[in-house]
Amino acid sequence: MKIETLTERGALVVVVTGRLDAVTAPAYVERLREELAGGARRLVMDCSGLEYVSSAGLRAILLVSKDLTRIGGTEVYCGLQQQAMEIFKMSGFASIIQIHDTRDAALQSLSQAPPDFSQKQETG
Repeated sequence: MKIETLTERGALVVVVTGRLDAVTAPAYVERLREELAGGARRLVMDCSGLEYVSSAGLRAILLVSKDLTRIGGTEVYCGLQQQAMEIFKMSGFASIIQIHDTRDAALQSLSQAPPDFSQKQETG
């Protein structure tokens, strides 16, 4: 598995390629938690290069999603190939995670999301 990140239209785009399975899931969770700790709150998960997702990979996705929800963030997925999309559908993830065909559509959906007020400014 390979993870690359870039910032596009105010969102962190996470490009995942390869396999998300029991071997790679811990590295996925660690890397995404680092991004969240660094302030990322609006994520586009570009899975156009994701070849395979196992149950361990789904658990990793769920862990990161819960972390992001807890801090008031938003994520959308895009580019899922047929096999990965089928796994998302069979597992029920397709009904709880926003999925778009293209990165552009995913970024557009984030730009239409309400502003994030979870990070309050300190005064005093």
